[in-house]
Parts: sequence; structure tokens; C-alpha cells
Amino acid sequence: MVGLDGIKLSQLKALVAVAQRRNFSEAAYQLQLSQSAISHAIAALEDELGVVLFLRGRRGAVLTPVGDRILPHAKAMLASLQDIGHEAELSRSLEGGQVRIASFRSAATHIIPKAIAQFRRKFPKLTASLTEHVDYAAVEQALREGKVDVGITYLPSPAEFDTWELVKDEYLLFFPPSISIPEHLTWEDLATYPLIFGPDDDACYVSLNQHFSRHKFTKKADYQVSEDSTIVGMVIQGLGVTVLPRLAAHPIPPELQIRSLPVPFYRHLGIATLADALHPPPVFAFVDILKQVPIQTASVAREVS
Repeated sequence: MVGLDGIKLSQLKALVAVAQRRNFSEAAYQLQLSQSAISHAIAALEDELGVVLFLRGRRGAVLTPVGDRILPHAKAMLASLQDIGHEAELSRSLEGGQVRIASFRSAATHIIPKAIAQFRRKFPKLTASLTEHVDYAAVEQALREGKVDVGITYLPSPAEFDTWELVKDEYLLFFPPSISIPEHLTWEDLATYPLIFGPDDDACYVSLNQHFSRHKFTKKADYQVSEDSTIVGMVIQGLGVTVLPRLAAHPIPPELQIRSLPVPFYRHLGIATLADALHPPPVFAFVDILKQVPIQTASVAREVS
């Protein structure tokens, strides 16, 4: 095994520069060194490795086969050095600052608090603020206006945002405790029950109604109620059936019966930041934590697809 303790990063930089330029003098100019310094660095590296890295001739400095195999490893080592510097710079930049977060209710209740708690534990000198909005459209507008740094929205979103998928949240049917439900529920079956929905302009129900239209389900709601908790309470009392995203209904009362829609439907929730904006390091640190937050909702034990 070749001893490598004598290899210096300056030698690896010289190797990469000469390989790129195929010329010692041009490599020296690139690294702002003398040509003799570059020649010495390559010669010392070749001595340390016990192999010839370049063939010198009229075509310039050409990598030997072994030099060609070594080059990617040298590039990787230099890239790792840059990563080390980046991490150190990031740490120095996380000594103070604030992240402003916007979300709608269900994500603000069940996702964001966990992320903020982890964020504060990891970066105690940073702060985070949370603004709750009525729906994802209001969250996106707050991002556009620069009022917040990070938002939770529906995917896909406009190209003006950078986004990362967070959770695939299924729309579920919730039935009263004692009502009879067919084993294989159809759209025709669903039309026989009283329906309790949110307002027509509610973001959840706008997309849900589009799903209904695609499958020719046209029954109107018997009740329209704004608050998810009120809707769930009405279903418990046997006043009708509702459809809610799982996260919006969580924690789900144990007495409710749960089914998937005849054709399952999901909303895709994502993290969004304004694209092309100059975000400070705390914003990216919070996004990294938010991507890893475990999202736990109801058990599937009472569900029948």
C-alpha cells in the first residue's frame, strides 16, 4: 500500500489544473503560482504515489492512464474540502437571525410546531415566527410579498417558487358511528347520504369538487360549514357524511368510521420558498429540518379502502 501521508492539497490542485489546461504554464497562471512551483508539486506527487501522472511532449501535458484514473479522486477530495468550508461558513452564519413561516391550519397544527421545536433545539440562537393563513393561496401571496420566508402550500405550485414535497395527504370519507356502509362503496352509494362540506371557495373543496366532476359525482352538500372541527362534530351526531384531508381531521375521533373515496384522491403538501430570492442561511436550515419532520396521523386500523 502506497503511503499517502505526504500528499498535500496544493499538489492535488496542481494535478487538476494541469489536467484541465494540459499545460504547466497555463495551470500556473490559473493558480497564480510560478511554473516551477507547479512542476515541483506534480513531481512531488508522482514521487509520493510512485507513478507517472503526465506525459510531457509536443501535445502538452497529457494524463497517463493511471493519472486519468486518479484525477476523479483528486477532484472529489477538493470538492470535500469545499464542503467542509461551506459547513463552517453555515455554522458561523447561524449565530443569529429569524425564519418567518406561513401555513394554513392543518399543517400549522400538526407539522410546523414539531419543526420549530427541533429548529430551536439545534439552533438556540435563532428564532422562528409562524403566521396562520386561511388557505394555501394566502400563504403563497405572503411569500410573494416578502412577508414570510417559508410557506406550506399545495403542489404543484407556480414556477415562481422553489418547492419540496412534504406529505401526500388523502381525502377520506368520515361516517357517523352507527350508519351502515357498503363493503365496496360507489359514487352512487355516496349520493344516498346527507353531505357536510366546507364552503365552495374553500381550497380543500375547490380541488375536491374538481375530483367529483371528473367522476360525474354532482350531489350538492346538505350542510356547508367553515370549521373542520364543527364538521366532525356534526358527523359524530349522525347529521351526515363528510370528506376531509386526513391531516385536517386529525386527531380523528375513534367513534367515526373511515373509508377512502370510491376513487382515492390526495392533496400534495409541500414546502415553498420564493425562487431567485437571496435567503439567509437560517431559512435553508429550517427547510432542511422541515423535510425530515415525521408526520404521524391517524391509524389505518379502522379504514377500509
